[in-house]
Amino acid sequence: MKRREFIMLLGGAAAWPFAARAQQPERMRRIGWLVALRENDPEAQRRTGAFVQQLQQLGWTVGRNILINYRWLSENANQTQAYAEELARLQPDVLVATSTPAVNAMRQQTRTIPIVFAFVTDPVSSGLVTSLGAPGANVTGFTNFEFAVGGKWLELLKEVAPQVAKVALIFNPKTTPYLGYLRSIEASAPSFGVELTVRGVSDTDEIERTITATGTQSNGGLIIFPDLFTAAHHQLIIAVAARNRVPAVYPYRYMAADGGLISYGVDTAEELRRAASYVDRILKGEKPADLPVQAPNKFELVINLKTAKALGLTVPPMLLARADEVIE
Repeated sequence: MKRREFIMLLGGAAAWPFAARAQQPERMRRIGWLVALRENDPEAQRRTGAFVQQLQQLGWTVGRNILINYRWLSENANQTQAYAEELARLQPDVLVATSTPAVNAMRQQTRTIPIVFAFVTDPVSSGLVTSLGAPGANVTGFTNFEFAVGGKWLELLKEVAPQVAKVALIFNPKTTPYLGYLRSIEASAPSFGVELTVRGVSDTDEIERTITATGTQSNGGLIIFPDLFTAAHHQLIIAVAARNRVPAVYPYRYMAADGGLISYGVDTAEELRRAASYVDRILKGEKPADLPVQAPNKFELVINLKTAKALGLTVPPMLLARADEVIE
């Protein structure tokens, strides 16, 4: 054999293991996600779509190098806990939880698997993290509101419906860290000349009664707090408010898109894109304890002009000009 042929053969043999390794499938990583919305909810699909799209931009493709196991909203606390147990039993690389009750359910199952949260209002007071800057343990993520937004909701309600003088605050006291929002609204109420009524609701009958009672007042209005419960029943809240001709402010865009008068809150898709960035960093070796909890960086104002007209309201041009989206 000629010397040149021998060298080429030797080189090919040496290269073969590398070529074989290159053809091996990538290591499959797993995410378990406890989603605080129903599977058939368009908003749920919007959020999960944004999350998956961001992961793909970061190099993670579902079915190629990552799998996502979902468990969807259950209003039954025992079922939520069962879902959390199922996901933890899969031993995923990262868990994702998109509400305070969902994170609490996950933490009861594991103190070792990393947990990334979104749409949590007050993780420190809720005991989920030690501090925002240094979360500690295995939990970190993204808050969905700052409590000062409560005063902004009241301001917007008065702008779009100046006649409002009595405002009912709708939330479930069992699942909402409501005190921060309440204090913010109470601090602003005197300057807007409104009387507040705190309305804790925990079932659909209470939603009906509270909004109907508000509608009997010609100057009544509503502020809907962000919460797993109000999110699950937002279509009922919107329908009853419309039937009783009560102007209301909602915390999320999809609520205005579904017929609510006005919404002001975080861009929910952006919140999930940010959560995906933390999942990526954890999959690449970073620890949740070293990733600070981050506040929202983008709020959006959405006005449903069709609903305003149905309520006999004329939206001020300056308010329309400030809106990120106007639904007609």
